[in-house]
Amino acid sequence: MPHAHNGMAATDLRDVVWQKSRHSNSQGSCVEFAKLPGGEIAVRNSRFPDGPALVYTPAEIESMLIGVKGGEFDHLVAD
Repeated sequence: MPHAHNGMAATDLRDVVWQKSRHSNSQGSCVEFAKLPGGEIAVRNSRFPDGPALVYTPAEIESMLIGVKGGEFDHLVAD
């Protein structure tokens, strides 16, 4: 696998398993995550599976998840 970097084509991330939430809708509007061999985590938009992937450290993902679980981003979702 090539060196993972932000904005790389998700198709270049070979042999990774992409996972989305079981709460995702049927229209394919999902965020997908994949653990990379070096421990980093890639994120892509399921509507554009060949499109760019963003790569984060586990600590960055953990911080984001803590914020999501704590309601810090609830204002971003339409009621």
